[in-house]
Amino acid sequence: MNDAAGPALLLSAEDVPPVHEFNAAGRSPFLLTCDHYGRLIPRVLGDLGLPERELTRHIAWDIGIAGVAEALSRHLDAHLIVQRYSRLVIDCNRPPHVASSIPRISEATTIPGNEGISREAAAIRRAQMFDPYHRRIDEIIDQRGNAAMPTVLVALHSFTPVYAGIVRPWHIGTLYHRDKHLPPRLLQALRAEGDLVVGDNEPYAVSDETDYTIPVHGEARGLMNTGIEIRQDLISDPAGEKAWAERLARILGEVEEMLRKQQLIASRQGNGRVPLQLAADRD
Repeated sequence: MNDAAGPALLLSAEDVPPVHEFNAAGRSPFLLTCDHYGRLIPRVLGDLGLPERELTRHIAWDIGIAGVAEALSRHLDAHLIVQRYSRLVIDCNRPPHVASSIPRISEATTIPGNEGISREAAAIRRAQMFDPYHRRIDEIIDQRGNAAMPTVLVALHSFTPVYAGIVRPWHIGTLYHRDKHLPPRLLQALRAEGDLVVGDNEPYAVSDETDYTIPVHGEARGLMNTGIEIRQDLISDPAGEKAWAERLARILGEVEEMLRKQQLIASRQGNGRVPLQLAADRD
């Protein structure tokens, strides 16, 4: 289909809300986000002109990360906030002004329902999916700050083992830009496992031009932050999801202990509006 004009109302009463939360009362300092948790498409957009086989590929969502994120939230007693619609409708980890926000092509697949999309239609997708998700993350950070609850932002993702014909050897990667505190300690803990090929800003690096969640909710608000990417073939079934959630819970628990011993997680933290913690570390 072609959505050039776009519907006046994207989500109907039959569509689920884009934002979903798990363990909202969790007491962990880790706040978990999952931008590419789901692959739903609003009914009015049909299938975006794609066959089902494309809508189950990595271009539509982060395969396996939903199960990992939910289990990790339980293990850590951490609040998890997720976005349930496909990144092909709008990518909630891209600045809205960039071309990849509503992709016309993903890897080598043309997305017919995104071709020729009008500014008005794009604005509706942002207003009904992107904005509620990021507004809710902002609200949660505010609430935690007002309650003097430390917040360490962890954005959870997964990556395809082969992209554009290039094999990716890493089992897991830590993604970051300005934070000098959490990523090196997480890298240290991951490498100490001994059996992992660990990516240091691989398969991606965070930047203001290509990312949204970490730059806006982590860096701009002065929170310790990192992205975590797990290779999708390792979490493609429930057993893999379970194993990696348990492993990450143990590793992040060790990292939390390090941060507390080094007094990088304090008993009180500001409301997140002023980036005090990372101000001295900015490039």
